[in-house]
Amino acid sequence: MADRLPARVPHTPPPPGRASGARAPKDYSPFTPGQPVPPEFFVGRQTEIQSLLDRIAAAAQGRLQTVFLTGERGIGKSSLAAFAHVVAERNHQMLGLHTFMGGVDTLEEMARRVFDRLLKESAGQGWWERVREFFGNRVREVGLFGVSLEFGASPEELRRLVQDFAPALRNLKHRLGEGHRGILLILDDINGLAELPAFANWLKSLVDEIATAAAPLPLCLALVGLEDRRRSLIELQPSLARVFDLIEIRPWSDDETRDFYRKTFEKVGIRVEREAEATLARFAGGLPVLAHEIGDAVFKADADGVIGFDDAQRGLMVAADVVGRKHLQPEVFRALRSTRYRSILRKLARRQLTPDFRRGELIRELSEDERKVLDNFLRKSKSLGVLESDDEAGPGAYRFRNELHRLYLMLEAARAQRGPAA
Repeated sequence: MADRLPARVPHTPPPPGRASGARAPKDYSPFTPGQPVPPEFFVGRQTEIQSLLDRIAAAAQGRLQTVFLTGERGIGKSSLAAFAHVVAERNHQMLGLHTFMGGVDTLEEMARRVFDRLLKESAGQGWWERVREFFGNRVREVGLFGVSLEFGASPEELRRLVQDFAPALRNLKHRLGEGHRGILLILDDINGLAELPAFANWLKSLVDEIATAAAPLPLCLALVGLEDRRRSLIELQPSLARVFDLIEIRPWSDDETRDFYRKTFEKVGIRVEREAEATLARFAGGLPVLAHEIGDAVFKADADGVIGFDDAQRGLMVAADVVGRKHLQPEVFRALRSTRYRSILRKLARRQLTPDFRRGELIRELSEDERKVLDNFLRKSKSLGVLESDDEAGPGAYRFRNELHRLYLMLEAARAQRGPAA
């Protein structure tokens, strides 16, 4: 039977030494910027989580499942995948391998990371010896401060492992025995791999091999990445369009974002006034990564246990720098902070930076000096991947390529309006 999410997420207990509802010390923030989101912070994700859990349940019954989990940067793809990993192991006796592929651009390194993750997940478990036998003499002990383990296959062995990936998974499942009903394999952050024709063809061959085998392999294969990575794979191997079920994570609604802030601050005994709540929700834009960064900055700005409009404004000013430095590419961050563009950013801020706009509409709001640099600003923003032409809307129409850039500009422009340009 598929998992069903509770109507309300259980309250997270306060840290030791502090009663529920009491003010938190300022070194303990209820927000988790830069970290996977704890399950109690999943807001408005019931449909997406349930869809993924249904596929995991089907895989545990012996049916191959393939999923592509997608959404904007900062939307919470990895956090949702990590949550599904925990549920898969706890409720369905699945072996979960959540493997990050950042910087990987070869199939051999991909295979090495997957089996290295298996090694590390197995250490200390009751089934460790069976996995150790599976690896044979390819386990290396490394580490300066205590012993850690590493998958030490040779380049030739890795090449064979890529070719025999499905038989290797089948052998692994056999060795694990009845204690594990199947395998959840999550390949996260596939940016480099998605550009490789070899990876696209390997995926198609792997799925075909498992699907046509006489004996079933209870596997749920989940890829996690941006939508343009999925499109890239389909361009390289068109058959993948019908191989992977798409689960798209959408931004929170305004009400969901307000609910997130209200409940999160309540956990540490802080009340948020309605005007401040609305301001935080507008600048977060439905992106959990921004909501946590902004919330953390506002939490630190508060001094009396009540978040008012001024607290929200102070926190937003701090969050603008944090978001730019942590979440934008360095060249984008530097270019968009240029004093040449500050005045244009202010005008965009007054328009609330809707996701799309027309050059002709914007230029009417600019001074003569601002008009002189507008085209340079637009060209630079396009070259950095911040803006793109909106062909459907006609000539002179632009749109932001992703919400993170758009909302960063809102934060940066709001700060510029508060004081003199840097």
